[in-house]
This record gives sequence, C-alpha cells and structure tokens, in this order.
Amino acid sequence: MNTDTDPYAESIDPRVHCDACEAVCCRLTVVLMPDDHVPAWLIHRDAHGMETLAKGEEGWCAALDPVRMCCSIYEERPGICRKYAMGGPSCRYERDKWRSAHPIPTPVVLS
Repeated sequence: MNTDTDPYAESIDPRVHCDACEAVCCRLTVVLMPDDHVPAWLIHRDAHGMETLAKGEEGWCAALDPVRMCCSIYEERPGICRKYAMGGPSCRYERDKWRSAHPIPTPVVLS
C-alpha cells in the first residue's frame, strides 16, 4: 500500500483479514447518503425518513451473502462501507469490541 497517496495506509494492520473475522462490520448500522445507489429492496427507511441498509432477522446486513459470507453488492456498496478499511482503526476497534462481548470459551481440560 502506498503511504504517500493514502494518509491512512500506515494505520492499516496487514495481519487483519476478513476471512478470519466474524463479519462484525456487517452488523453495524450503515446510514445511506444521497450519493449511494443500492437496490431499493436493501433500503430501510425509519419514521424520520433516514435511510439505512436493511438488516435481516439475525442482525446481519441484508446485502451479506450468507453462503459466501461476502457483500452481494460489493461494487455498488455505500460510501461508508468503502471507507471502512479492512485492518484499519475502525475495523480493529469493532473486532476488539465484539470479541470482548463474545469471548471464546476456555476449553475444559480433564485430567
């Protein structure tokens, strides 16, 4: 990654990969901006008219392909999703917060 053209590049942790994640970012609320062009069936509009990406019953983004665990509208994803860099500060913060709330159980060792 070229740190001369991307001021955030030096804050990216290259050890963080989406394939070793619980897709925590796909549970966040994504507020849509006027420049975003996502399919109408993926838009949730609240009582105040604010538009967000819809979520399924389990709390996952409705654009998440549950079989491949990837974004089904990746090329047309909203701007906020484009700015959410894999391994970036926001990504690492959300992953750490998720792991704190959902710790991996300690295995029981029987002797």
